[in-house]
Amino acid sequence: MADLDALRARFARALEGARGPGGGPDPAPYADNLLGRWQEPQRHYHTLTHLTAVLDHIDTLEKHAADPDAVRLAAWFHDAVYLPDRSENEERSAALAERALPEAGVPAPRTAEVARLVRLTVTHDPADDDPDGQVLCDADLAILASSPSAYAHYTAEVREEYHFIPNEAFREGRAAILRQLLDLPRLFHTPHGQEHWERTARYNLTGELELLSG
Repeated sequence: MADLDALRARFARALEGARGPGGGPDPAPYADNLLGRWQEPQRHYHTLTHLTAVLDHIDTLEKHAADPDAVRLAAWFHDAVYLPDRSENEERSAALAERALPEAGVPAPRTAEVARLVRLTVTHDPADDDPDGQVLCDADLAILASSPSAYAHYTAEVREEYHFIPNEAFREGRAAILRQLLDLPRLFHTPHGQEHWERTARYNLTGELELLSG
């Protein structure tokens, strides 16, 4: 189970880092709104466990970021709107950040940066001169480099989120996504991600693709 109090504290630190101490209203209602979203019943992978993992990975990659608090806020918002049968989740999540963060006291330029980062998770393809985008995308995809058992658990949770899609259609769609990922020149963009996660992630993706194609 996720530690809700710890997550509230992490959100408050990121928010205060982005706006300055005492720069706006109490962070708690904003944290609770997001925590409620991350606990919706249609979620099986995109849950508080995933959010916590992404935040932990950002902590690992923090030295590569230009604005770590903006990246952390983007992690909180990046799947805040998540309906598996809809294609505009990232856009709606970014729009949520654009509404909530100014009200919470975050200056306009930082709010815009958070929303930009959320939208970047559509492609996970940050530019070479975009360290914050690289950190968020690497943290979000780090699950691909997990142990065989954790990776199998992840794929089962993804299938559960898409339970309404027939098996054959799911296999074809998932295989297409895996091929797109494997065709990328690199899955990870930070030095840490390239060194520690790239090889294992490609091994896992290749193994899953072979299972789907078998």
